[in-house]
Amino acid sequence: MDTAPPPATLRLRIDRQALAANWRALDRLSGQARAGAAVKADCYGVGIIHALPALLDAGARDFFVAHWSEVADVLAHVPGAQISVLHGVTNAAEAAYARATGVRPVINSLQQAAIWRDAGGGLCDLMVDTGINRLGVSLAELGDPLVMQLAVHTLLSHLASADEDSALNAVQLERTRQAAAVVAHQRLSLANSAGIALGADYAFDLTRPGLALYGGIARGELAGHIRQVVFPQAMVIQRRRIGAGESVGYNATFTAADAMETATVSIGYADGFLRCRGTGAALQHCGHNLPVRGRVSMDMVVVDCTAHTALSVGDFVDIPFDLPNVAQSCGLSQYELLTSLGRRFSRIS
Repeated sequence: MDTAPPPATLRLRIDRQALAANWRALDRLSGQARAGAAVKADCYGVGIIHALPALLDAGARDFFVAHWSEVADVLAHVPGAQISVLHGVTNAAEAAYARATGVRPVINSLQQAAIWRDAGGGLCDLMVDTGINRLGVSLAELGDPLVMQLAVHTLLSHLASADEDSALNAVQLERTRQAAAVVAHQRLSLANSAGIALGADYAFDLTRPGLALYGGIARGELAGHIRQVVFPQAMVIQRRRIGAGESVGYNATFTAADAMETATVSIGYADGFLRCRGTGAALQHCGHNLPVRGRVSMDMVVVDCTAHTALSVGDFVDIPFDLPNVAQSCGLSQYELLTSLGRRFSRIS
């Protein structure tokens, strides 16, 4: 008996060429700096096994994750020396793992500096907080002996409002320069995707794009440089005709004014198609819009196909995923749209 599962009713086409082109564009826009790549959260939901090879082929050599649990998947593609862990070392076990794999922890506090020293130390990165107040050593702490004894490869800070024309951007730029004058380091890094668009002053030696690699437009200046990478599709699993006065979905939030044709599509909020994305939205098939009717449920959404009666069970419909436009229409951030893509998608590249 054939025990292989049937094909998934959700699929995510990943355009590797677009991803590689996005990295090259961001590397070019980084000027004299080199572009790295944030690959945390499984490459923002795209999938490491699909995105990492494309980034490597494009020329990326510096990779950033948040959690130590993400390291093993990246190590399958690159040596530890090319990986940095943004959350740093919070205990001896993480420090030992870093030393064993050659992965660099990003030291974020005096406590982390002590943990790293007590584990035997070695090359690390250092995060300086210049205004976002999340992780990072303060400017006042940079002269502490624990910091001064670190072997810092990359000195980093992180912009809080790079996607806006905020005065804080210039403040953080100046504070980063102040930190660089105090701490010995090999490379200096400040700009994320949006920071790259702020200009050459923010690029320093290494930029750290994330969202823009995967098709997000962090600032208007990047439009025209960044291509869509992710193309979700979902299968029609039932067709039906409903009469005037009949309702659709939970809590009967939609009632048909006239008889209409509907299709039930195999995607829901468990797959990242959240309820806020259903309101006023439409899926697409062969150039036809299929308006969403009723509430999005966990595994299904119902669309109106009265004007497209050729739609059949087994057909795949397109889920619009032009990130800036979808974000504007539903109120989610581009980051949330990408990272909420569910595990039930069959990722194809």
